[in-house]
Amino acid sequence: MNNNKLITLLKMMLTIRLFEESLFKLYNDGKLSGTVHTYIGQEAIAVGVLDQINENDIVFSNHRCHGHYLAKTNDVTGLLAEIMGKEGAICKGRGGSQHIYGDNFYSNGVQGNMFPVAAGVALSQKIKKNKGISIIFIGDGTFGEGVIYETLNLVSLWRIPLLIVVENNLYAQSTPLDKNFSGSFEYRAKAFNINFGQIETNDVREIHKRFSGVISNVRKNQEPHIEVINTYRLAPHSKGDDDRSIDEINSW
Repeated sequence: MNNNKLITLLKMMLTIRLFEESLFKLYNDGKLSGTVHTYIGQEAIAVGVLDQINENDIVFSNHRCHGHYLAKTNDVTGLLAEIMGKEGAICKGRGGSQHIYGDNFYSNGVQGNMFPVAAGVALSQKIKKNKGISIIFIGDGTFGEGVIYETLNLVSLWRIPLLIVVENNLYAQSTPLDKNFSGSFEYRAKAFNINFGQIETNDVREIHKRFSGVISNVRKNQEPHIEVINTYRLAPHSKGDDDRSIDEINSW
């Protein structure tokens, strides 16, 4: 990776970080209502992955969607307007922080419910032969939803070109992974005969390099892939619900 590319990626990471820090300030100043789920600490994932997609690819996200949306679109003004319900909003202020639609991007706050949608869209892309793929970002906690397993079964059977990026930040809201997750991500993938990879990093260079090959293979072979990134969110699940130790947070 040359320096110009690295600077571009780091600028986008910084944009996401400053954007989300501003949301906390707006909330504290009484200028923002409702709730927000920030992406602080995980910026390298969205930036490293989505820098490599093309115009036919479609991205699906979840309740923690700001970083994914900004990495794909760089639409800071539209997203802020959406969250604040102001003129120029992406979805006219009706989606708020979690429910975003625009520029081949879809997010929803209901855990796991975008998974079958992403699979269906990816199947449509395969039928149309437009060489587009679908990318869906999910967290470790979403593996507690049954619809995930129903969808993985069909994704494997029908060889659907769906890239599943699992952002394992070690907590489902405030519940540690070892209190809600049995087994492993790898063996879940193997059970459905789906290609699998796993890394632990918040370094955008490593993520960019890793997904260069992953995305290329999903597109070329027109088949699914699960990639787990073991990461960590530095901010609370949603503003104030955080009982993690300061030492643990500082270590990351």
